[in-house]
Amino acid sequence: MKVGILGGGQLGRMLLQAGANYPVETYCMESRADCPASSLCQHFVAGDITNADQVFEFGKNLDAVTIEIESVSTEGLRRLEAHGVKVFPSSAALDIIKNKITQKEFYASFSIPTSEFVVTHSLTDVKANGHLFPAVHKAATGGYDGRGVQILNNVSEAEKAFESDAVLERKVNIKKELAVIVAKSQSGDTVLYPPSEMIFDPVLNLLQFQLSPATLPEKVLWKAEAIALAVVKNLNSAGIFAVELFLDQEDGVWVNETAPRVHNSGHHTIEGNYSSQFDMLWRVMLGLPLGNTDKVMDSALVNLIGQSTETIDENSVQLRELSKIGNAFVHLYGKKESRPGRKMGHVTILSNDRSELVHQANRVRNIWENKL
Repeated sequence: MKVGILGGGQLGRMLLQAGANYPVETYCMESRADCPASSLCQHFVAGDITNADQVFEFGKNLDAVTIEIESVSTEGLRRLEAHGVKVFPSSAALDIIKNKITQKEFYASFSIPTSEFVVTHSLTDVKANGHLFPAVHKAATGGYDGRGVQILNNVSEAEKAFESDAVLERKVNIKKELAVIVAKSQSGDTVLYPPSEMIFDPVLNLLQFQLSPATLPEKVLWKAEAIALAVVKNLNSAGIFAVELFLDQEDGVWVNETAPRVHNSGHHTIEGNYSSQFDMLWRVMLGLPLGNTDKVMDSALVNLIGQSTETIDENSVQLRELSKIGNAFVHLYGKKESRPGRKMGHVTILSNDRSELVHQANRVRNIWENKL
């Protein structure tokens, strides 16, 4: 079977690593020949994943195609579907998700809980909806890893709002941020991974690490799982989806956003669950039975964020120190250069002792940031 990946970053690299377990011929398209996935796929094509013609030419002789980032041309994917190529997720599902406006309207149309919102096109629109403040303003397209998102605490801050198409949504009073990974097979079967929770620095409001499974009351767990399933089932597409959720102070659960692909919030599943999110996507694409999402052990996930422009290699002091932690698994993404704010890799820590997970997660952060 011939399978193509549109996008050659760290997600494509990890997907290819998981695909080594299956008898497939792998293809990858990305604009840069030195992208992280290029050395692992059997056939690399330099090209523009946002160009419909190039996407079609890349995939027309393949059996299946998937994506590692939402910016892929949906017109190209539609042409592949019409040509008989299986596409994960479907072009229709990607069309809904890749635009914040259509994504929010999708939730509303299926009565999926999401914060109150309006569509804005100008500063005038933002100022006219002061009843939503404090609010979050999200650009309709182009946002990624926090880019394209603004926090507007009051109408006086509206002057810095996006003047392009965007969504203005009421800010949720958050108790916890959660993520539920859901897989849906070609026959419509679904499985869910245990929810994960994000631990933030209360002062800097930056993600410190992630814990899985999340510590939740049973009724909240059921609610989160039901909402995540509702999102995926109504998208009518096979694939793997990361549903990001907010838990508010009254234990209400609200959908924040959905990613139609393998996702950073599921990286811990490589060691922490019997079938990783990457293995699961291969099962979906190959038409195999869905895997076991049960945890092997509780886990913590720490992102390795670039601190400078230094090159990170296997001889670095940080990596030598991280390798001394016996229950930690270090993953580097094969990126050639580090820069501040860039994800260079992640570390997964396994332990059924929550205090041990928190301790080691903070130790990993301090080692990476040269504080130890």
